[in-house]
Amino acid sequence: MTVKTLEDLLAEGVEGRGVLVRSDLNVPLDNGQITDPGRIVASVPTIRALVEAGAKVVVTAHLGRPKGAQDPGLSLAPVATRLAAELGRNVQLAGDVVGQDALARSEGLTDGDVLLLENIRFDPRETSKDDAERAKLAAALVELVGDDGAFVSDGFGVVHRKQASVYDVAKLLPHYAGTLVAAEADVLARLTESTDRPYAVVLGGSKVSDKLAVIEALAPKVDTLVIGGGMCFTFLAAQGLSVGSSLLQEEMIETCKSLLDRYADVIHLPRDIVVADSFSADAESKVVPAHEIPDGWLGLDIGPESAQRFSVLLTEARTVFWNGPMGVFEFDKFAAGTRGIAEAIAKATGKGAFTVVGGGDSAAAVRALGIPDGDFSHISTGGGASLEYLEGKTLPGISVLEESEGA
Repeated sequence: MTVKTLEDLLAEGVEGRGVLVRSDLNVPLDNGQITDPGRIVASVPTIRALVEAGAKVVVTAHLGRPKGAQDPGLSLAPVATRLAAELGRNVQLAGDVVGQDALARSEGLTDGDVLLLENIRFDPRETSKDDAERAKLAAALVELVGDDGAFVSDGFGVVHRKQASVYDVAKLLPHYAGTLVAAEADVLARLTESTDRPYAVVLGGSKVSDKLAVIEALAPKVDTLVIGGGMCFTFLAAQGLSVGSSLLQEEMIETCKSLLDRYADVIHLPRDIVVADSFSADAESKVVPAHEIPDGWLGLDIGPESAQRFSVLLTEARTVFWNGPMGVFEFDKFAAGTRGIAEAIAKATGKGAFTVVGGGDSAAAVRALGIPDGDFSHISTGGGASLEYLEGKTLPGISVLEESEGA
């Protein structure tokens, strides 16, 4: 990635200048409480560097999917509180996105102040497919930092989106990759261009269709491709096995058959499954061979034999990429498979392997299970962006940074 970085901006000087930062602060909430602050913590280095250099920092971010309308339950208020705690300084929260309150507060900023705009997705222009609509919102964002302002893209979790605060604003201001975006791009480039072997990929989650493109892209390049989570049952069905009431994408069975035919020496499926009589934390459960899932029961985790077999493959790898839990880790009874995979990857890290946890549910699982971030080489903040990068897709929020400066 050949773009100007935060270091370049700091070298040019930001004291007294307005700097718009697009961060990824899309954290999970439970009754208004942040359950995993990982993305907030990851956003701090870029914001702190700008603050300490005397910039007037305006941060824009989204939370959830409010679909272009005000939603009090998706306000960034709890995020502002946590961000202030992480920075150790006051963070103002605007009462709107680019309205009167945001404008008034931005005009009142002094050097080193931080203003967080309200959820950018409260404005329908953010995600509009109409270029002109997005451009209007981008222009309003630019107004908040002034003609001599700059834009720092630091939300890797959204760089695969062609949205106003990610893409269009970079066309109007001198633009730079923040610490997080630059680091994420470097990590993913390493996964695609200069991997040490053996190279192992672990994919979980619910749907084969969500991961099909990355399977097609990576299967020819890796030594081991472990498949778990809900998506494994469509692969088991493709082998002619009954999967009971487990999650199944019948329309993907033929595709899975083709993948198994082409990459039989690479793809590894569970040999045993933890099944339950219902989808609940206190369901009756038992371990059964993958070919003996009872009618009416559903698989909610990989079994202990599978976790052990996968662990052997992973601990011997020199490069590991993991995206998607092995089971319903939110229920303690069905978290063992995901824990086993996480611990195996952590062990590989300790032996010198380059290991990447691909954001989203995988990162949430690691933290929920109490496994330290430092046990992995890198925990991505962008699950969807990571996958699209590995698929070989162009990420709009990255490609626009590679273009010449805006106004």
